Amino acid sequence: MLGSFRYNDGCIVARTNEAKALGLKMGDPYFKVRGFLEQNGVAVFSSNYTLYGELSHRVGLAIASLVPQWERYSIDELFCSLDGLPEPIIDVGRAIQARVLQWTALPVGVGIGHTKTLAKAAQHASKVWREKTGGVVDLRKPEAVEWLLRRMPVDEVWGVGSRMRDNLARDGISTAWELSQADARAMGRKYSVVLERTIRELQGESCMDLEQSVAPKQSICSSKMFGQRVHTLKGLQEALATYIHRAAEKLRMQRSLCGAMRIGIQTSFHGDGPKYANTATCIPPYPTDDVRQLTKCALQAVKQIYRPGFAYSKAEVLLMDLRKRGEFTQDLFSPSQPERSAALMAAMDRINRRWGHDCLRTAAVPLTPDWGMRRALLSPSYMTSWEQLWQVKCS
Repeated sequence: MLGSFRYNDGCIVARTNEAKALGLKMGDPYFKVRGFLEQNGVAVFSSNYTLYGELSHRVGLAIASLVPQWERYSIDELFCSLDGLPEPIIDVGRAIQARVLQWTALPVGVGIGHTKTLAKAAQHASKVWREKTGGVVDLRKPEAVEWLLRRMPVDEVWGVGSRMRDNLARDGISTAWELSQADARAMGRKYSVVLERTIRELQGESCMDLEQSVAPKQSICSSKMFGQRVHTLKGLQEALATYIHRAAEKLRMQRSLCGAMRIGIQTSFHGDGPKYANTATCIPPYPTDDVRQLTKCALQAVKQIYRPGFAYSKAEVLLMDLRKRGEFTQDLFSPSQPERSAALMAAMDRINRRWGHDCLRTAAVPLTPDWGMRRALLSPSYMTSWEQLWQVKCS
């Protein structure tokens, strides 16, 4: 039985089926259930995003080796196009499941449907009835769709949350089947075009194409709660420099330049201590992806909003006014990012990809910050760190 924590080992955010059967809830604070976990032999781990990202990448590689097109929806979900693959398609689903297990040792569920929403419903069924289905469900036949949707609560439908569930309940809709039989256009006028699209998808009309290219983000945010409170300006500057380092990497990955940046600091709003929160916006001299320029702006801006005497619990960086590199216009007299700056950032990214995420960084980013996340129960990064590589002794 396993459980996983969110930032700073605070709350449970992932559970195995065995842990769920014990009554553990999503979001349970660790300090409240720690004794219960120990009594029942539940193993708990701090969140390890480097490991999860690498596993997600390897799952994608395994699936991409078997299908013509695919789209990453989230870190643990992908959509695939099965067009042109031979029948029976359910065998393709089993092949996907087997290859992911072979390449990553991760058990996955596979749902097959004519639309994204029906495929998500099928994937839901593959988890609920895993023993009967083997974790692969083909929902292309109308009778199979009706059988499942009649048994599926409406809030389990992709895109329908608890708030919409309550609204639909007042309309006499409690199951996915009842939602699929509603008038899509009328429901769209009453609620939203998103719900109309969901209903049409439940009816078998594809309204969402496979997205193989990810649209550039319009803003990039980097923010985390501190592992322990920060009281000094230097500590806040270190945190902001660290977050800018990560945000600037994402900025360069999508080949964008930042025209404005907002930074923020805040204390915890719980407890009896004094409360304070503030933000500052800074404009670099020219749109840039240079982490040095962005860090310089942020370290100056935080001086304007820092107030001594407070125990700060969080800082954030938001890169805004993003422009595609080479696709924005400026007048003849406006300064622009020097070519040598772009070349330096490209070299830094290459070195960091080759030798490690934080191999090169600005001097303001500390090696071992005092304010870093609490992850006392961190699982090993055995896929991305030579020092933590699993060792097997054969005799």
